[in-house]
Amino acid sequence: ALPRVAIVGRPNVGKSSLLNAVVGEDRAVVSAVSGTTRDAVDTEFALPDGRKFTLIDTAGVRRRTRVEGGGDVAEQAGVKLSLRAIRRADVAVLVVDAVEGTTTQDFRLAERIVEEGCACVICMNKWDLVPNKESNTMNDYQASIKANLRSIEWANTVFTSAVTKQRVAKVLDAAWAAGEEYRRRLPTATMNMVVQDALAWRPPPSTPQGKRGRVYYCTQAATSPPTFVFFVNDPSAFSSDYRLYMERALRKAAGFPGTPLRLLWRGKPPGANKPPGK
Repeated sequence: ALPRVAIVGRPNVGKSSLLNAVVGEDRAVVSAVSGTTRDAVDTEFALPDGRKFTLIDTAGVRRRTRVEGGGDVAEQAGVKLSLRAIRRADVAVLVVDAVEGTTTQDFRLAERIVEEGCACVICMNKWDLVPNKESNTMNDYQASIKANLRSIEWANTVFTSAVTKQRVAKVLDAAWAAGEEYRRRLPTATMNMVVQDALAWRPPPSTPQGKRGRVYYCTQAATSPPTFVFFVNDPSAFSSDYRLYMERALRKAAGFPGTPLRLLWRGKPPGANKPPGK
């Protein structure tokens, strides 16, 4: 199956214009009137080097309260299609208006992307309209994105203009790279070496009852997204803070840019502290 890329974002951030700029022909209705793309439209597309995608251009997602209170049935249907498209996709391209910057709705969309286990690329569109750009402007935006969209701080960002076609080709390159990481499998031996180093740098905490957490071993159980299972003596001994530390240690050592990671913590009885077959 072709990698499925969903183009998502608030209304009028340039999703349809971005799709047309990437594909090179008008495949979606483009209008300055917010919400003119009502349906999720699938477009198969091949790059000059032969890489192929299915692109999903989705209706803009408005704040739920505005949609539910507006009585616009088509708009509500568009929101449902957008969320369904994220669920269907391997990679979500979150299009953000660079002039307006990140918003609460962008944050909520980012959280939904993570909930659905989707790889992600952040596309800061309308970059040509950002005034007074200087040499450090892009770095300042990067820092702001990481602070405001914390749930997808691992996503790569492309600064584009759908109108001038600036960097639009890099969007699919970034989506392809994120998809590769999304399907990547880490050898068990490598993973356990990374985990042992992380444990040495910061030993697991103890429970309020004084029981110290122990990690027996870990393995990658799935891809799309990469999912790792930690077999431990007591899952409750590992706080959310420590679990985040372990995820960041994995990313620092093994990469996985552009994709969420899922870490599952499973209790294992004493004595069963070796991987199967060991």
